Formats: sequence, C-alpha cells, structure tokens
Amino acid sequence: MSVTTATSTAGSPTLQQAYAECRRLATRHYENFPIASLLLPRSVRPQVFAVYAFCRHTDDIGDEAPGDRLKQLDEWEDDLRRCYGGAPCHHYLAALQDTIEKHSLPIDPFLKLIEANRMDQGSVRFHTRADLLYYCDHSANPVGRIVLRLFGLTDEERDRLSDAVCTGLQLANFCQDVGVDLASDRIYIPTEEMHRFGYDEVQLRARAVNGAFLELMNHQVGRARQHLAAGWQLGDQVSGRLKYELRAITLGGFAILDAIEGQGFDVFSRRPRLSTARRASLIASALLPRSRPPG
Repeated sequence: MSVTTATSTAGSPTLQQAYAECRRLATRHYENFPIASLLLPRSVRPQVFAVYAFCRHTDDIGDEAPGDRLKQLDEWEDDLRRCYGGAPCHHYLAALQDTIEKHSLPIDPFLKLIEANRMDQGSVRFHTRADLLYYCDHSANPVGRIVLRLFGLTDEERDRLSDAVCTGLQLANFCQDVGVDLASDRIYIPTEEMHRFGYDEVQLRARAVNGAFLELMNHQVGRARQHLAAGWQLGDQVSGRLKYELRAITLGGFAILDAIEGQGFDVFSRRPRLSTARRASLIASALLPRSRPPG
C-alpha cells in the first residue's frame, strides 16, 4: 500500500476523527513543525494540525514512498484538488478541506509544496543562489502564507516578511542537515558558492572538514541569518498569541545557527540541535519585548 493511500482505505472518518489523525501526526513530529505549539490559540490549533498533516504527508511521499514517487505526488495533487469542490479520499485532506473552506485558503501554496517535492526527486543540485531561493519559495514560503491566512492576514507586506522568515528557517535547516541530505543525494549548497570557497562535491562526499568547508558554512549560516533578520519585524505586524509564536519560531532559527557556529561550523561530526531546555528558553524569550533580532 502506498504512502498516498495508507490512511484513505479504512472508510470515511467523521470530521472530528480526521482532525484527530492530523493532531496525532503533528504531535509525533513536533520538532519539525514548531508552529503547532502551545503559544497558538486553542481555537486555531486543529486547522494548524490539518495544514501540518498535509505538509508532512507530502514530504513523506517525496522522501520515503516506495515505487514511483512522482506518480504518487500526482495522485496526491489530484486528491488535493478534490478539496476544492469535491470529496477528497485521504483522511488528512478531509480535515484540510474543512480548514480551506473555513479560511478561504487558495490552492496555490499547497500546489507549490507538492512541486517542491517533485524537485527533490533524483539528484538534487542548485547551481546558483537564485536557484536555491526559487526552491525555498516552493518548499518553505507557502507554509508561512497559509498560516497567516488562518489568522485572516492577506497583505503583501506581511507576506514578504513571512517569506523572509520561512526562507531563513529553510536555509538554517539546510545548514543543520548537510550530512543527512547528502545521504539522500541532495545538496542544498549552491555549486557556484562551493567553487568560490575552493570546495567541491568530491570533498563534500568525503565529508572533508577543512578550511574551505568551514568558510563555506560560515557563509551559508550568514545568509540564513540575513533572511531571518529581514523578516524579524513580522512579529510586530501581528497581534495576539501569533505574535509570540512567530517570535519563538524565528528565535529558534537563530538558535540553530548559533549552535552550528558554536561547534565551529563542523556539521559532520554531529548534527546541531536544540535541547529541551533551550527550546523552553526560546519560548520565554519570545514573550519579552524586543525591537531587534539577535546578533
């Protein structure tokens, strides 16, 4: 049974059951979707879980599904389209359809997330920074825009700030997971930047941690920081508990980059991660007034 149909064959769930499945998935993968945190209003959490379930399942098809993943992504897109005037088969999409209808969510961000997973099939390489940012515009930025719309926010300025934060978070994750991604034949460091620092794919595959690699990673971390800083004011452009949630997420991105720098930019020896205590401190920091980003 494919990943796509794994939970769509046990009969039609009630809407409450569909949302419950989304919640179970989200709470199992908390690290990967920090926006589903206790800082969010209780009233919107089910919809956030439904969005997360879509994102997580899309990634699972693109990363783990046996067989023809492109075909399964096409089938997943077909089922997504049934959320708009039809009856989707998958349980996660039953909850998502309700979320879409309640908040008038457009289909384009969801389609971009599926397209990002199509880009991830086969050997993944990006020649230029612009190529990588185009990928981020599909793999990360749509999530932020969807969340803003769950709160009724649709203006261009907040979209721009959200895109900066989401791109920064995605780039931070790429820095964090260089070794993990390499094992899947995915390299999210622009080729031209590797060459600029005297590094190449042969050295990367050998996991060579030399001066060129450390300088290259310093540069990658710096670019991620720039994006996070460019979107920092998003927290001032929203109100209520969303303000603190966005601050916590952005601070989390900065904290990952600090962790990478703290181990000398050597992301091969061990994967940089945040302790439970550090995560708790970020939530506390998010509640404090702050006019400037860290660093």
